[in-house]
Amino acid sequence: MMRLSLFLLVATVGSALWLVHSHYESRRLFMALESARKESHRIELDLDRMEVERRAQTTPLRVEKIARVQLQMRNVSPAITQYVTATGAANSAVPAKVFAADAKQGGTP
Repeated sequence: MMRLSLFLLVATVGSALWLVHSHYESRRLFMALESARKESHRIELDLDRMEVERRAQTTPLRVEKIARVQLQMRNVSPAITQYVTATGAANSAVPAKVFAADAKQGGTP
């Protein structure tokens, strides 16, 4: 009888220790999950912010301004357009005279 009581006492203490350990592990895993959720939310907010910044950076007016200022580009006009023809090309469908006439009128070939 004494051995049975001692065995049941050891089993009860062991069971209690296992319960405390599993509760602690559950709490630790829950905190890790919450940290991962917070990090995920922060990353989603950063992604949204970056997408808004990207959209703002790629507006047509901003791109045109950068092209004018940094790349020193200009709008196309007949005054600065040069038409290049391949002389002696076998598959040239439009003669060079048409290019010259279009250039004077401001058109494109």
